[in-house]
Amino acid sequence: MSTSMTAGKSDFKPALWTPGDWNAFFGFGTNILVNMLVLTGLLRFVLKMPDTLVFGRILPALGLMMCLSTFYYAWLAYRLAQTTGRSDVCALPSGVSVPHMFIVTFVIMLPITIKTGDPLKGWSAGLVWVFFQSFILMIGGFIAPYIRKITPRVCFAIILASWFGGVKYPKGIPAGLVAIAVGMIIAWGSNLFGLGLGGLSVKGVGDAFASFGFSVPLPAFGQVFSGFEFLGIILVTAIPFGIYDLVEAMDNVESAEAAGDEYPTTRVLTADGVVSLIGCLMGNPFINAVYIGHPGWKAMGGRIGYSAATGLMVVVLSWFGIISVLLALVPVVAISPILLYIGMLIGAQAFQTTPIKHAPAIVLALTPHLAAWAKLQIDTMLGATLSAAEKVGGLAGDKVVAVKSAAIASLPQQGVLYHGLEVMGGGSILAGLVLGAIGVFVIEREFVKASAFAFSGAVLTYFGFMHGEAVGIGGGFGVTPGVALAYAVVAAGFFAVEKFGTSTSSVSHPEMPLAAPAE
Repeated sequence: MSTSMTAGKSDFKPALWTPGDWNAFFGFGTNILVNMLVLTGLLRFVLKMPDTLVFGRILPALGLMMCLSTFYYAWLAYRLAQTTGRSDVCALPSGVSVPHMFIVTFVIMLPITIKTGDPLKGWSAGLVWVFFQSFILMIGGFIAPYIRKITPRVCFAIILASWFGGVKYPKGIPAGLVAIAVGMIIAWGSNLFGLGLGGLSVKGVGDAFASFGFSVPLPAFGQVFSGFEFLGIILVTAIPFGIYDLVEAMDNVESAEAAGDEYPTTRVLTADGVVSLIGCLMGNPFINAVYIGHPGWKAMGGRIGYSAATGLMVVVLSWFGIISVLLALVPVVAISPILLYIGMLIGAQAFQTTPIKHAPAIVLALTPHLAAWAKLQIDTMLGATLSAAEKVGGLAGDKVVAVKSAAIASLPQQGVLYHGLEVMGGGSILAGLVLGAIGVFVIEREFVKASAFAFSGAVLTYFGFMHGEAVGIGGGFGVTPGVALAYAVVAAGFFAVEKFGTSTSSVSHPEMPLAAPAE
């Protein structure tokens, strides 16, 4: 911790609210509102969770978590301003981690919901995922700097940035809010012509107001611990994304320091972990994170008050059921482009924030995710088809498992290598990280490091953290022993190249252009 946090001007009383806080509050508050609308849409329309669960349990717990987070960072900013005697200190922005919002939905909760047919099981699995993420955050502050040094940036190029074109709307209105407003105008305007685009209606708004109420977060200890039955699947993603959390928090704290506000990384990481754990135990399956963008809110005039005000806004929205009313006013199709944008942005950032020559490693890192996605599509299609056949009486209930097995066995004859997708996509987060790191170090001709990551891949694969559906040792020879052996052979080969191969120090390795040069 810097001396500026321990020795300062204790008689200085920082202002809790400044005119600039209004600008930051409306900008950041709108950002948080859009994230909450997207998150609620994922819960209701992707996971098919009942409204009683979404509005009565999950959102109130999420509101509590975010309120605690924003209040804590406002207090931390107050302390920094007080000890330094500065009036320009800006609080760190925080809220639900957007990348994790999609990961826990599509990688954890959705597959388990589909597999069990019970969204409550998916909810419990999400809670366990956050449970482990929280502890990784709390204890990871001591090891994050070392992980960051040894792992290439390609593995963590997921942090969100700004819009592609850099278009600025009047008065600095966020683009997400503009998209929602335009979508509302189109949807409600179409009702005047009887088109009904967006599925909105006055009756729907009335029903939302009818369910308007007050819900406080309630303990969800039972749901958390019941989700431990999915522990093997959860750990496969919890560990690598815990590492990502650490690096993301450190990057964002460094961004704030570059803007003149030095915050202690350990306190930030601990706070994220503690408030996430509290939210998890109260029923919230989404993790808290310090957001990137502190310099922007500071430049807008944000200081201390905007952070606490955002926390109060979130509590009002989530505890009083106002989100349900907003969703009755805002069409889902207005939110969908935001989901597409985030996917495009994450993919683009992976290439934009890394050296051009590392592009092959990025593609290699993506292959396990593509395999996992393809397998999920096949499983979903088979499940829906068999369920429909059973429902209409065309398939006996005791034949469902046998028919599914026969269908999967016939897929290779159609050119669909289902088992290959299953193996490649198992533990896709870790597999992508390891494969991407191996690719980067091979490109850089650092074969000892490539060997180390290949060996770690062998160990992780042996125990099912990679290329496996669950953690274990299989029949005693590993979950997927053939793949684990292959990683070990590759590790030995890279090590041999480094130790016994010819020197490569004088060899030139020109970069291959990704496109022909412009004339």
